[in-house]
Amino acid sequence: MTRTMKRFKLLAPLMAVLGNLAIAYAVYFVARLIFLAENYSYFSDTLTFGHLMDLLRGGFVFDTPAILYTNALWIVLMLLPISRKENPVYHKICRWLFVIVNASALVLNLCDTVYFQYTLRRTTTTVFNEFSNENNLSSIFMQEAISHWYLFIAAAILIAVLWKLYITPRLDYRQLNWKTYAIATLLELLVLVPFCIAGIRGGWTRAVRPITISNANDYCDRPTEAGLVLNTPFTLIRTIGKNLFEVPTYFKSEQEMEAVFSPVHEPQPTHEFRKKNVAVIIIESFGREYIGAYNHHLENGKYKGYTPFTDSLIQHSLTYKYSYCNGRKSIDGMPSILSGIPMFVEPFFLSPYSINHVSGIADCLNKKGYETAFFHGAKRGSMGFLAFAHATKFKDYYGREDYINDGQANGDADFDGWWGISDEPFMQYYCKKMSEMTQPFMTALFTLSSHHPFIVPEPYKDRFKEEELPIHKVIRYTDNALRRFFESARKQPWFENTIFVITSDHTNMSNHEEYKTDLGGFCSPVIFYDPSGEMEIGMKDAIAQQTDIMPTILGFLGYDQPYVSFGIDLLNTPAEETWAVNYLNGIYQYVKYGHVLQFDGLKTKAIYRLDDRLMQHNLIGKVKEQEQMERELKAIIQQYMERMTQDRLLP
Repeated sequence: MTRTMKRFKLLAPLMAVLGNLAIAYAVYFVARLIFLAENYSYFSDTLTFGHLMDLLRGGFVFDTPAILYTNALWIVLMLLPISRKENPVYHKICRWLFVIVNASALVLNLCDTVYFQYTLRRTTTTVFNEFSNENNLSSIFMQEAISHWYLFIAAAILIAVLWKLYITPRLDYRQLNWKTYAIATLLELLVLVPFCIAGIRGGWTRAVRPITISNANDYCDRPTEAGLVLNTPFTLIRTIGKNLFEVPTYFKSEQEMEAVFSPVHEPQPTHEFRKKNVAVIIIESFGREYIGAYNHHLENGKYKGYTPFTDSLIQHSLTYKYSYCNGRKSIDGMPSILSGIPMFVEPFFLSPYSINHVSGIADCLNKKGYETAFFHGAKRGSMGFLAFAHATKFKDYYGREDYINDGQANGDADFDGWWGISDEPFMQYYCKKMSEMTQPFMTALFTLSSHHPFIVPEPYKDRFKEEELPIHKVIRYTDNALRRFFESARKQPWFENTIFVITSDHTNMSNHEEYKTDLGGFCSPVIFYDPSGEMEIGMKDAIAQQTDIMPTILGFLGYDQPYVSFGIDLLNTPAEETWAVNYLNGIYQYVKYGHVLQFDGLKTKAIYRLDDRLMQHNLIGKVKEQEQMERELKAIIQQYMERMTQDRLLP
């Protein structure tokens, strides 16, 4: 019994850590309730009890990394495998450290309780730049402090609770065997570390990236609600070193800039609104390089590519010779394709501005009575797509869990063992769910099989074998899955009344030099397929980009309300006026007038002809359109940065 008691006593440091972290959670929870009470009018319209529980559950998820980040040093100090630390002086230091750290976090949260009403968002590190030139902050702070005196009382009470309830291990190093103690505490630390890592990341699985501010939208119905889900220590920590959206002053007046470029579309349709369905199919890593129809010039005209079905579909579709993605990551592609927002500097949905009010094709078509749904075969929350779908107003979201729970599907038997449900079965599920929707509908599907590690499902391993690059076999598999999808879709009553858009999120592995260049790495297909034949057919000698998809579809349908998109309506823009833009390692690339201009934000670094496929001949200073291209690109950049930092992504 005595030996058992001694072993149990060695758990005292770990139990103290867990108990004190529970106290920190409680303080964060109370601070969130104070935040809700102070700003209740901002949430009351849509706040039911069930939804409040969702928001509070999301708050717990975001409190976890904040608490673990800020208390990391204290946790290590408490679990150091050194027995001599078990003395009153050492633990008094630990107590002070814990209280000071968590009291500071509490104060930050309470400050945002007041500041939120001015910004409708949690404070990020941008606040330091925003007010860097202000000299009256102290007087403003004092005025707010006086009018919100009760928050000081709340802070004092909660800090006293932190001090009073703090748990100190009741151990004396003089009564401990130092070897036994060292082994026990080291094991406790090793056991706790994986849980801390998972808590900071926001989950255990490889599909979960470290959660960011935008993931708050997973729990919200409106962007404003993200303020209730988030906490200020988290938003500050997550934006350290990431505030890279600096607003340039290329144009001194709004009017001058608007005359060159404006992302606000004010359509004036010449026909009645077409209530056609829209299905946007985003294929993982589906670069233009893999599609034979775009590459007749390769290998002396003998290049066939890896997509026989897509090649056949292009023969009946509208597409573009020069088409590009606006980023190199999946998280870049989603806003570009479905909201017309390109990636500049850093991914929009990983930036401090990810909780800006934002629209998209789903939001626009919701207003026309459409049913809207987003499909992705991975777990809900993977890659931040659920948050994006919520932010852009998709009414429904279908992921791996929904597929598994569907009695007509094969459940988790179709799990690829890595990311989610393999493309072929999930595309069939996608087809089936659209048949259950009321027309008109708008859907978006994001595939996943052609993602690293490029695994072909077991039934197809003998059919799609290794080729020059590991991705080639999976591209063939996904192209075949697309063929099977269209075979099923053609049998559905909604097929003839649907516009299909096929593109990729970004490009991937390459074995042709022209696709390894600065611009070649952004070559993605943009394909419009209209089975009814109302849309024109052919490959245009023009430029297209992901951000053009939203305005092109809305223009074809006859949408008549203003919206924001950093793209153009390809159907109503002359070929010589089409353009594309992307950002790569500090360089903006602007494609227009048969050239690509590279601009570092201050000056042009290079300009190449588009038919200079290997980008070998820098023509800087030798192209008559260079000055005009610079001016247009500057207007695009300044519009983007101003609207992003000022939350003006709606018209």
